Amino acid sequence: MKLNMSFTALAVVAALAPPALAASQPQEMEKITVTASRMDKPVSAIPNTVTIIDQEALQQQFRTGRDLSAIIGNLAPSFSPSRQKMSNSGETLRGRAPLIMIDGVPQTNPLRSGGRSGQTLDPAMIERIEIIHGANAMHGMGAQGGIINYITRKPGADGEQQVSLDVTVPNKANARGTSFGASYGFSGKTELVDVIGSLGYRNNGIYYDAKDRVIGVDTTQGESMDSQSKDFFIKLGHDFARSRLELMVNHYDMDNNGDWTGVNGDKAQDIPTGAIEQRQPWEAANNEVTTSSLTYNHTNIAGQQLHLQLFNQNFQAVYGGGCFDSFYDPAFEGSDRVTLCGSGKQGENLFYEQSRNKSNKWGLKTTLVAKTVAGLPLDLAYGVDLFRDTTEQDLVVTGMSWVPQSRYDNIAPYAQLDLEPLADLTLSAGVRYEHARLKVDDYKTLWGYGDKQIAGGATDFNETLFNLGASYNLSPSLRLYSSYSQGFGMPDIGRVLRDGKSFPGTAPGIADSVALSPIVTDNLELGAAYQGEYFSAKLAYYHSAADYGARLALNADGFYNVKREKSLVEGIEASLTAYLTDKDDLGMNLALMQGRYDSNDDGRLDTDLDGANISPNRINLFWTHNFDNEMSSRIQANVFLDRDFNKADGREYANFDGYTSIDASLALPLLGGSLSLGIQNLLNEDFYTYHAQTVGTNARYFKGMGRTLNMGFSLAF
Repeated sequence: MKLNMSFTALAVVAALAPPALAASQPQEMEKITVTASRMDKPVSAIPNTVTIIDQEALQQQFRTGRDLSAIIGNLAPSFSPSRQKMSNSGETLRGRAPLIMIDGVPQTNPLRSGGRSGQTLDPAMIERIEIIHGANAMHGMGAQGGIINYITRKPGADGEQQVSLDVTVPNKANARGTSFGASYGFSGKTELVDVIGSLGYRNNGIYYDAKDRVIGVDTTQGESMDSQSKDFFIKLGHDFARSRLELMVNHYDMDNNGDWTGVNGDKAQDIPTGAIEQRQPWEAANNEVTTSSLTYNHTNIAGQQLHLQLFNQNFQAVYGGGCFDSFYDPAFEGSDRVTLCGSGKQGENLFYEQSRNKSNKWGLKTTLVAKTVAGLPLDLAYGVDLFRDTTEQDLVVTGMSWVPQSRYDNIAPYAQLDLEPLADLTLSAGVRYEHARLKVDDYKTLWGYGDKQIAGGATDFNETLFNLGASYNLSPSLRLYSSYSQGFGMPDIGRVLRDGKSFPGTAPGIADSVALSPIVTDNLELGAAYQGEYFSAKLAYYHSAADYGARLALNADGFYNVKREKSLVEGIEASLTAYLTDKDDLGMNLALMQGRYDSNDDGRLDTDLDGANISPNRINLFWTHNFDNEMSSRIQANVFLDRDFNKADGREYANFDGYTSIDASLALPLLGGSLSLGIQNLLNEDFYTYHAQTVGTNARYFKGMGRTLNMGFSLAF
């Protein structure tokens, strides 16, 4: 689908003009403070599209499921549909990779993504989710598509405790398809410390499609069905006269049980990938992540606010195994260390193998905020961020290195100005200087990736990033905003280093590979937001370009390689909520986008980005109703629109057959607590997932989940 995005956006902005709004009584814009902005600014002062998913919205979504990717997509439709797997590879925001954080601590692994940054926290620990759409450099590397910041819960009433239970039953009700979860939370305060903590456990059963068939298992990238997850969270804080010190620790484990093995489908014959109850002949995929931060805030140091955050994330992910040409090495022919599993293309004896990714991140974020500088309506935020990531990926059985140990060091000073020359106008400008060094020792690529000896070394990167923005309140209810911002990131370094094709020549080295160069994304945005008594509306047009982007391309074994190419993504985001009565809200969210890349390096954007790099066009509809007896209900529909993907010569190379999925839920008070009932995929729509249709292989041609019933109960005491 081709759209003239610019003219369409301007036309819709014009449609929001005051004459159409005159019947309503205007009210001021919402005053929610966005901590991810580094200045703790209200939404009305940020010249970008911002989505805040508050606790009420989260609880509504939890009634039908706990998949964070699905929840974000339901409320911010420019985010990719959930893959319904342990992996979130290919899930993008506005067609670019977002930076996912927990309380400002990056979860995304910059050197070797691994597609597991969406599985590092139990959703029950989240207070709200802040999403800043579009490229953003204020938190450093990785935010080409925007920022998704999970804000964890804060201490509540002294001595408060809460217990939550939930059960999910598939349409084909049986014991092995039943999933259940439980969490216990506590909060308290003494003269010395306040504390909030929780323990969470979830056991996922087997997933079934709309025809009551077991959904295929992704034994390689990771499978969330037939799995268990555990989460421990604690936050300790102490308030001084003008400052606060806070420690947060979250430990998350997710382990597939390994009791089901995938059965290849046939994409050409429309046969989905299936699964049989058979023990996997390798260690089942798992995730183990510990995130910690020590935060210090002071309200007045020489008239300025100070924010310091020291953080660490220790990440380890084991990926499922398989019989892959990519992992074959003749050195293990006849070895008793390996288990044979078949023959390769040249008749070689393949063996079972799998990989393990390990990453350790340390960082220090510093921010000083000066208000009304020199008595002027000018706010200044400035500071410096320090960051180190050490990553490696090896093979579990043979112990061979797939991605050598790599160290990334980064120092980034920045400054951000906000000026209010008029009462209703906010101008912003910022600069951030990124100095980074990548250090890699000498290594050799796997035999299946060219068996190349690569000379190690260190290579430096320097980028200066800018942002400009303006936000103008035409009235207390209507705001216009526009911005230009740049995002900084690295390609998935691990995928680049492990691929011998990234290093041409007879004596290649780290310093010779242009594929290791940073990604700089330029984001232009024009938007409008209206908040009235009878309805609210938002609209934004964006244009996101990268002269040297990083596209994920699938190889024959189902692994992704990185292609460095020029790319462009542009689109429209819109939302409308009508307050029909004081108890009823009716709304729509819309996301339309198109993306293309330069396939032959001739400077022309000639080929459509595929489903691993861009989201589908979608419309989300919802209706919420609050009853007089504290009951509430929500019905929501996700309408995914058809899309064709064409090559440079106009030939179609993939397509997406859209579908509509409807969810319904109800919450009501019971026994001093709250009981929730939810049905996901109410009409039992039979569909293949977006990722499976657009980039899936016979081994990953997965159906989506059929109708499921969710029941939950929570009690605070």
